[in-house]
Amino acid sequence: MRPYPPIHAYGGGIAINGGFGDPSAPKYSGPYLISGSTMGREGGLGLIHVKTGDGPGKTTSAFGLALRAAGRGFKVYIAQFMKRGDYGELIAVRPLPNIVVEQFGREAFVDRGRPEEVDVELAREGLRRVEEVVMSGEHDVVIMDEVNVALDYGLISLDDVLRIVRGKPRHVELILTGRGAPPQLYEVADYVTEFREVKHPWRRGIAGRRGIEF
Repeated sequence: MRPYPPIHAYGGGIAINGGFGDPSAPKYSGPYLISGSTMGREGGLGLIHVKTGDGPGKTTSAFGLALRAAGRGFKVYIAQFMKRGDYGELIAVRPLPNIVVEQFGREAFVDRGRPEEVDVELAREGLRRVEEVVMSGEHDVVIMDEVNVALDYGLISLDDVLRIVRGKPRHVELILTGRGAPPQLYEVADYVTEFREVKHPWRRGIAGRRGIEF
């Protein structure tokens, strides 16, 4: 029996104002598509992103990409490693029918030197689920949020992650986030972005704020 059910899947419908601000305009439920502007599976998807570094904003950036992709009608799957909770970005994407989020973690912090067995099990279950989703080819964009941290903490193996990256269907766009990305991921990625903290209010004792940091 799994002690911490990892799956938080969100779906539903979204009503978008078809009149660009006119409340009397007809509305419909579904992703907002501009005729002729979506790329399609042969239109350029299939690259690999690594978002890493010690600065904040990696998950935020990945969710921004997810919203952009969903807005163009693409199906997005997000697996969150080492996370459990109702963050603001999760609440925001709940109504979107083509974004699915699953969490594989606990609310407790993981001890980097001595992770508990449950943390290892959840991370490995998350990786198995990601591999299943990626290889099915049913989602155009797959985000592995905090997978780099799971690697750094030794919860999952680099060989397993690289197998997914190298073996994915050609059309699947893959995004890997989290600090401490290994050089092997730099080598296989098409985009590598390092987030660097220059200045942050937490150093002045200002705690994370609802709606800004979480």
